[in-house]
Amino acid sequence: MANWDPSFPPERVLWYDEYIQRQGPITVNWLQMPRLPDDASRTEVVEPRGVALYRPDNTGEDDRVETLLAVSPLDDGSVCLWDVNGTRAGRRGAIVARSRPGILFIDGPDADNRRRSKRVDSGVTECVSVDSHRHRAYFAVQSHLIEVDLQRLCVVDLESYPWSITAMSAASPHVPLTVGTSLGIHLHDSRVKQPPRNDSNEFVDGLNTLSAQHFYERSLRNLFLDEPLPPYASLSQPGPLSILHLQHPGQEVSVSDHLYVAGRFSNILHYDRRKFPSIKDTIYSGASLCSMTSLPYPFSSVESELRRMGQLSQAQVKQSKSCEGGGRTLIACGDYNTKGALELYGLSSEGSAYLSPGEQNQFHNRSSASRSRLLSVVNHGTRIAVSDGTGCIKWFERDGFTEVRSCRIGHSEMAQGPSIFASMPGSDDIARKLLPTRDAAASRNPGVNDNDLLFWTGDKLGLARVSAQQPGFTAEDFEASRDVLLRQEERASEEERKAYGDMMRQALESQADDARLVRNLGLGSGHYR
Repeated sequence: MANWDPSFPPERVLWYDEYIQRQGPITVNWLQMPRLPDDASRTEVVEPRGVALYRPDNTGEDDRVETLLAVSPLDDGSVCLWDVNGTRAGRRGAIVARSRPGILFIDGPDADNRRRSKRVDSGVTECVSVDSHRHRAYFAVQSHLIEVDLQRLCVVDLESYPWSITAMSAASPHVPLTVGTSLGIHLHDSRVKQPPRNDSNEFVDGLNTLSAQHFYERSLRNLFLDEPLPPYASLSQPGPLSILHLQHPGQEVSVSDHLYVAGRFSNILHYDRRKFPSIKDTIYSGASLCSMTSLPYPFSSVESELRRMGQLSQAQVKQSKSCEGGGRTLIACGDYNTKGALELYGLSSEGSAYLSPGEQNQFHNRSSASRSRLLSVVNHGTRIAVSDGTGCIKWFERDGFTEVRSCRIGHSEMAQGPSIFASMPGSDDIARKLLPTRDAAASRNPGVNDNDLLFWTGDKLGLARVSAQQPGFTAEDFEASRDVLLRQEERASEEERKAYGDMMRQALESQADDARLVRNLGLGSGHYR
């Protein structure tokens, strides 16, 4: 049992809930689809182009369910928020707020934004990052980083880069946001505001009326100033796809100064923020990687293999899991020779890959991970969750080799009617991005349904959860509820029109009675007025 135990000493695991997470039935739910506001028939859907999680209450110190919202940029240039836990809308997966269309377009909402070059690039997976402490979201729109206030749903700032943005790190209130463009790595610190220029009328109250074009022109003017440009790390090969901020050893949420970059190149790049933009070192992978995550606990491929075969004593297991040495684990996924690749790297306390004498710190699962490309990897409880190109979500042990379970997310037909391709083989949706719903900083004990998986398919949002009691929901359920609400609104409007007509009729009859009374008394029209 000590060899099998996947947890580390600082972690608290409810084993009853852990058993249900590993053996219980999985339901795949589909969140409500947003629709065009000016569509009279309400049949045209607007596709989300990315997703990130927003915790506006920053709870986790009590037993009540925290408010959890999914944030996504829509294809019409608006920002949409969904209720994941059902605390705001009273129902899981329902839309709770949506900005006006076009706020993410560079030319503004009133310009011609039909061209794809003005919208959020659907090929960029990491295009949204949310800072829940400051209630801000960052959206990558082509070569521009747009900052949106999530409480007012309006644009508050924009920064332009010389190349298209292909990846962003997770936002943190304590360290700058790392932005990856096609040919460089940049640091964006929203806490440092540039002073307003004398030739621009910039003020806080006017940000709501200014279009994104104003911020874009301001960024272009700053490029020609005499002030030196912020330092950035140039890339010899284009295409960063994932940027990871590494934690401190043994701490889930405390971010260190080490950051890693992976993408369409054979090495994982390691930078130290204190010495940026100089590169610290690299880790050779040989695979094309598109997603990364990490554990603040040590990893050794030799000890992991011995634990898998149950050959370590309790003292050896305790020693291998000890965090006193400051080790950490870097987890990456992608493809190697058209097959899925799941890779684990042991890191030292300085954040670098190390090799002890006679010990290997790397493990590459390129045979049994998946027969197609792995698209996303996250830590899900005491397991590693990945999604692949066949439409499956798989859970592995922390050794990266032992598969725990898997499920197929299936296909969600939108409310406008079933497609003729829905019944064809290989028509299932693919989870391009996975996000665990439980916050790693939560101090309360997690329940069995507190750690679900939110996923984005490229045009829809879904939720995979272990639930034996509550049935799943689909996008069509919200359409049925919307039809009921529309009929109720129509009946209410008809009753209001009828009541208004009765009131006007009574007023006219009363006015006619007054006019007859005036004539009978012989008074003039002036007295009547």
